[in-house]
Amino acid sequence: MSDRRTDPPSAPGTSVNTLWGGRYASGPDAIMQRINASIDFDRRLAAQDIAGSRAHAAMLADRGIIDRSDAEAIREGLGIIAEEISSGSFTFKTELEDIHMNVESRLKELIGAPAGRLHTARSRNDQVATDFRLWVRDALDRLDEGLKALQAALIDQAERHAETLMPGFTHLQSAQPVTFGHHLLAYVEMIGRDRGRAADCRRRLNECPLGSAALAGTPFPIDRDQTARALGFDRPTANSIDAVSDRDFAIEYLSTVAIAAMHLSRLAEEIVIWTCDQFRFIRLSDAFTTGSSIMPQKRNPDAAELARGKTGRIFGHLIGLLTVMKGLPLAYAKDTQEDKEPVFDADDTIGLVIAAMTGMVTDMTADPAAMRRAAEAGFPTATDLADWLVRALNMPFREAHHVTGQAVRLAEERGCGLKDLPLRDLQSLEPRITADVYDVLSVEASVASRRSYGGTSPERVREAVAAARTRFL
Repeated sequence: MSDRRTDPPSAPGTSVNTLWGGRYASGPDAIMQRINASIDFDRRLAAQDIAGSRAHAAMLADRGIIDRSDAEAIREGLGIIAEEISSGSFTFKTELEDIHMNVESRLKELIGAPAGRLHTARSRNDQVATDFRLWVRDALDRLDEGLKALQAALIDQAERHAETLMPGFTHLQSAQPVTFGHHLLAYVEMIGRDRGRAADCRRRLNECPLGSAALAGTPFPIDRDQTARALGFDRPTANSIDAVSDRDFAIEYLSTVAIAAMHLSRLAEEIVIWTCDQFRFIRLSDAFTTGSSIMPQKRNPDAAELARGKTGRIFGHLIGLLTVMKGLPLAYAKDTQEDKEPVFDADDTIGLVIAAMTGMVTDMTADPAAMRRAAEAGFPTATDLADWLVRALNMPFREAHHVTGQAVRLAEERGCGLKDLPLRDLQSLEPRITADVYDVLSVEASVASRRSYGGTSPERVREAVAAARTRFL
């Protein structure tokens, strides 16, 4: 069997790894390097890693643990590295494993011996936990900003269509007429809760692990409150073992994103339905549709379909990270290196989906005539008839339900709507029915009557639009 090593082992006693020090006499196998390295993805933590190191070095100097001259050299060197990374001139090295050692190695090249003092009173365990919390916190802020923009687009369309009639569905069957504005405001409420979950997640994760070291804390007289404040955390984490070993904040982030993606997928599904020839409730422009390679008449809502489809990968990331964490004993284990890629991809994916959904909501043009025709199909005012029998005739609702069912069957036999049935036909079912019943049998009357708080009447929709602007924007 051939030797898979890319380089011959070093002589005994020769240190070949700047991370592990003198414990190892030879370098890792090439496969070990590949599976162990995370720099290909955790380079996205560079800004957070540099911010954490700056705060840590300043605290060490303030506490007299390192000289101020060393802290100043570290600060200046980290500034140069930040500029190099920003400009794209920084060279990331796989053999240095991760973003932490890549930054530290370059810092040593720039400032020499003082770089070696930066890692005093910390470990890569608390370092990465801090970096990752900072990154997820930023991701939650991006998520909230994107969802807010989507809410604004939905609210604008809802205001525009406060009186546009459409069928309300249950079981995807015509149920009762509603307004298009009311329907869109339902998604505003869902997204509002998604933003609430993001805020809750941000609040819970906003504790600083820095200073927990490998798992047990440090004997150096550090000030964890100082570094927490410097990095915008509310407080330091209370238990050093928990701080370095759990990733529930990342799981909660993925859960928050997954629920938001589910809501957006439901809206995307409706856009797919609404644009099809059988509905034609809305139209999307060329900006958010594609054609067919063989059928020139097609206008496919691919952006909505892709937004719906990408939900699956976000769900998968949540389940994947839960599975990684479910069997880990305390404290740190290398398994948690698998926490970043799903979170990074979820952030990329949900950002793209939100942008696409916001674009489609802004772009879509409703067809009120098509919606109104659909709103009149399927006897949508049957409940209004039953309610009228209860109010006007003091009939028990179950009896009114039965009479209304008979009226629907009669209208089916006649091939007409409930409002088109002659009064004598209605009176054959219930003699006390008067001509006043026709006041409630049109779709306009049905919608206008739904004036209860949270209802679909145009006046309530306009009130809800105004309230939503105050609550969410």
